[in-house]
Amino acid sequence: MSVDSINTVAATLQYFSPPKDGSKAYMAVDADPVTGERARNWESIPHQVEIENLRGKEDTVSLDTAGFQFFRRAVQHRSFANTEVIKEEYYPESIELVKEMTGASRVVPFDHTIRRRRPGEIDDTEEKRQPVPQVHIDQTAQSAKNRVHLHMSAEEVPKLLQGRYQIINLWRPISRPAYDWPLALCDYRTVARENDLVPTALKYADRDGETFSILYNPNHKWKYLRGMEPDEFVLIKCFDSKDDGATAIFTPHTAFEDPTTPKDAPLRESIELRLLVFYD
Repeated sequence: MSVDSINTVAATLQYFSPPKDGSKAYMAVDADPVTGERARNWESIPHQVEIENLRGKEDTVSLDTAGFQFFRRAVQHRSFANTEVIKEEYYPESIELVKEMTGASRVVPFDHTIRRRRPGEIDDTEEKRQPVPQVHIDQTAQSAKNRVHLHMSAEEVPKLLQGRYQIINLWRPISRPAYDWPLALCDYRTVARENDLVPTALKYADRDGETFSILYNPNHKWKYLRGMEPDEFVLIKCFDSKDDGATAIFTPHTAFEDPTTPKDAPLRESIELRLLVFYD
């Protein structure tokens, strides 16, 4: 049996434990340069979960059902070494990909993060981000709306907010398969929206953003695609304004230590591109 045909793995995921004093949760974006820790007023609680490998079953999930969807498509840009070149080459390719895969009329990238795992390294500045081993959702409804205001012209915003809009994260391995610390995604249909989500302030130097931290729920169903290759990518829905009770509107996700990772697997490298996605 191929190791990639493993059906499920048992792994430890880090969930959220709220501030003991009842105050609003917060976390700093920038880590302390000495300790490598980000200031925060809450704790992580480890929980062991089963994570299903969807290799060969990729079509059992989609953006509007589970909140994420896997695709295979090579791109021309492969170096991911220079921010300006990424913007010039990878952004346009990704815009066309997302339009094709979603049917969106307009796609606007607003930032990206490259993550390269560096065991033992404390520096986690913007150029040296590492995988995030914490269950979370990138945006709340309010922060998604704020992103439209932040990145689109003031004249366009009212009309754009009246239509359907999303924030989607396009996640792709760089240069080698992602066996090391892969990405786990939680099926939206198993999340208790009223109970599992905790708005958490994300403190930038000049402003506050907002994400959702996630409380443990034994009903959560976790999935991953073992050994994702550079020609594969996953679209992760961070927010969807189409809140009709049937459509997935977000995806909890996290990096995790896969106990079946080959001992000689290279350290994970990946890029995530965040996009505003609009529909006519």
